Amino acid sequence: MKLLYPGAVGPQVQLLQLALLRAGYPPGALDGVFGVKTLNALRRFQRSQGLTPDGVAGPATHAALRPWYTGYVRHTLRPGETFYRLALRYGSTVGAIELANPGLDPLDLRPGGVVTVPLSFAVVPLEIDWCSPLLAFCCEGLRARYPALRLGGIGAGVLGSPLWRLTLGEGEGRALVNACHHANEWITTPLLLAFAEELAQAMAWGERIGGVDARALMEGRTLAILPCVNPDGMDLVTGDLTGTAAYARAGAIAASYPEFPFPAGWKANIEGVDLNLQYPAGWEEARRIKFAQGFVSPAPRDYVGEAPLSAPESRAVYNFTRSFDPALTVSLHTQGEVIYWKYQDLEPPGAREIALRMARASGYAVEDVPYASGFAGYKDWFVLAYLRPGFTVELGRGENPLPISEAQSIYPDLRAMLLEALLAVEQG
Repeated sequence: MKLLYPGAVGPQVQLLQLALLRAGYPPGALDGVFGVKTLNALRRFQRSQGLTPDGVAGPATHAALRPWYTGYVRHTLRPGETFYRLALRYGSTVGAIELANPGLDPLDLRPGGVVTVPLSFAVVPLEIDWCSPLLAFCCEGLRARYPALRLGGIGAGVLGSPLWRLTLGEGEGRALVNACHHANEWITTPLLLAFAEELAQAMAWGERIGGVDARALMEGRTLAILPCVNPDGMDLVTGDLTGTAAYARAGAIAASYPEFPFPAGWKANIEGVDLNLQYPAGWEEARRIKFAQGFVSPAPRDYVGEAPLSAPESRAVYNFTRSFDPALTVSLHTQGEVIYWKYQDLEPPGAREIALRMARASGYAVEDVPYASGFAGYKDWFVLAYLRPGFTVELGRGENPLPISEAQSIYPDLRAMLLEALLAVEQG
């Protein structure tokens, strides 16, 4: 997290405001503007933690706020403490604490031991703009609450931001869902992570999700989630890179394309390569089409790169897909409420039927990709390489980037479609 002080703006300020609200120190609107109300709330919090109430969120303050960034506390046991007493102290439940600590015997808690205590709110927020630190906090928080959810990485973006991977289930029937290939479609990241949280919770408690028994759904199946393929691009669009050298370089690229608003119109990675035009499925034809449209060098969108898989993000997704070997993939984009399901004339067995079930569950349309946009995408490569069902889902309607205020209304349709996709994967 950055050093945040009065006058600062951006998604990390929103995250600070959300953490203060969660901690019981309302900062006013979660607007990403460090004003007087945020200042006063931060000072009250700092006093409560024995910190100097200077109104600046530096390393010590961020460390104190970490439980409200991640959604859990690491508590060192004192004599006589029990899960019940910890639940009362932190507003948690005994069941949530037991779930987060499968290796601890609640009847044999020893002083000095460390207990993970989940807090009372959902880990994944759907009310603020996103940035890489929030993404990392959410991945960490989900893993802490739900040990059955495995966390790892598949590589890093240009600026070193991790490309996270979450995995649920241990069956042979594998599905892979990815989000945020395109920077100004970053809303797909919190939406996908919200699904991961709801599914992990339902599995843990033996509950239903969208009317489906979660444990029965995941029996014999494994779901891999790549929540953000383009973290640097997300940070650019949401304003987290404002004032940095990377922002200036992207701005210089964008200056040659005044028809695209900057940074809102940016789809590419931070170096100006469109990650969903990087896969070896008619890449040469994509290059011919996009060069004819004038995208012959790094651009806010539609530049195919120097070669297939030349960008580290697309190369990492490609390599992970090959190692994971999924039976089905779903790529989340925005917008249009459309499901695309084939590559040119290739129709994987069963794919159309699955797409139609996803459409019935959501009200989305099933369509063919226009020829000029039908090459070098992730879905295109997966269908070409494996002849297995691969889908691109365009979530929501409006103009990209869709505001985070649309997330709550989009989510039920996303959940319904992902459940249909998982149900279609043969249990291994």
